[in-house]
Amino acid sequence: MVLDDLGDYLKGTLKKIANAVHIDKKLIKEVVRDIQRALLQADVNVKLVLELSKKIEQRALEEKPPAGMSSREHVIHIVYDELVDILGDSRELPVKKQIIMMVGLYGQGKTTTCGKIAIYFKKKGLRPVLIAGDVHRPAAYEQLKQIADQVNVPFYGDKKEKNAVKVVKKGLEEFKRNSDVIIVDTSGRHKLEDALIDEMKDIFKATKPDEKLLVMDAAVGQQAGPQAKAFNDAIDITGIVLTKLDGTAKGGGALSAAAEVGAPIVFIGTGEHAKDFESFDPAGFISRLLGMGDIKALLEKAEESFKGKDAEKTARRIMSGKFTLHDMYDQMDMLKGMGSLKKVAEMLPGGFPGKGKVKDTDMDDTENKLAKFRVIMDSMTDDEMNDPSIIRSSRINRIAKGAGVENRNVKELLKYYKMTKRMMKGFSGNRKMRKNLMKQLDFGN
Repeated sequence: MVLDDLGDYLKGTLKKIANAVHIDKKLIKEVVRDIQRALLQADVNVKLVLELSKKIEQRALEEKPPAGMSSREHVIHIVYDELVDILGDSRELPVKKQIIMMVGLYGQGKTTTCGKIAIYFKKKGLRPVLIAGDVHRPAAYEQLKQIADQVNVPFYGDKKEKNAVKVVKKGLEEFKRNSDVIIVDTSGRHKLEDALIDEMKDIFKATKPDEKLLVMDAAVGQQAGPQAKAFNDAIDITGIVLTKLDGTAKGGGALSAAAEVGAPIVFIGTGEHAKDFESFDPAGFISRLLGMGDIKALLEKAEESFKGKDAEKTARRIMSGKFTLHDMYDQMDMLKGMGSLKKVAEMLPGGFPGKGKVKDTDMDDTENKLAKFRVIMDSMTDDEMNDPSIIRSSRINRIAKGAGVENRNVKELLKYYKMTKRMMKGFSGNRKMRKNLMKQLDFGN
């Protein structure tokens, strides 16, 4: 994830607070300097950094910890609060009939984001459509049409028409009766130009959009502020979408640009796939950055991944001590639907066991191994999936050939299954833990 370096710096700062013998003025000033250095290196706007550090220092020196909270916990809480505050208020797009106008410069991921937003509203039960309002970039029409086909939503565009306003008006006329969310992709430029601003204003007048979303690449750096201001001055943007947060860019410039113009970040993109796209929650984002996890986002992804499956039936079977390869396959399927292991781990409080020691390559190896296990299970019969104890040498040979793997890979899967089953059996034997989990999952009634 982008801002990994910033996260490491900030986690180191929090550790310094947690391990301090005393919280005094000297330590607080040292902590504030560390935070300033980390944020500036991440390209966060200088003015915002100074405002933030001043607030942290003032609160840490003047405020008394609430009852039941230690001085260390209080200072950590202040740092967390102020980092959340710098990102501004959160806001979700309303689930209703609307027109959304997408703006941004070339190369920011605007057209791809149109498809992701269409998927977002499809999952909410609405009927989204896409209009190709970018008439200048040669491949824009084909790219948006391909995306529309991939996500299975209606599309309108006209390759021959070079007047963007005419294309958008015809698209609106085409879709006004049989759609709920009309998403209009607009032209970009390599840099801000008067022609781009004028065209945006004309499309804005023609469409009267409910939402005007600015798409910005996390790598844009300190240019993010002036860019966001120019777009905001032109059409009064209602939200920002940050893309490519999975890269190695510093990202602080784009994050702080939202605070500068007063427009909330509504979505963040952390990869090319549809699942690598989520509503932005400042508190959850900072929690992940500080290694505190984001349970809310984790549960939302799990719920989305399990949609359409009988989660209760699976949970009850596992809780009863029965655990087959079918159940393990479903677990892997659900985990795969939630995104990469690294992204899932970031949502867990404290990350995952040994976080900081586990390399990305190790996470990738684990992910590849689980994918191979799925292929092996696809080569098994239903009887074998229900009762793996029947799998002997002759069956192992057949399964390995069918999956295109070696015999040792099949044996490794069976070993992994036995270990997982033992863990599940121990869990199912803990009545109190089982009861609490079923209650949390709302299966207790």
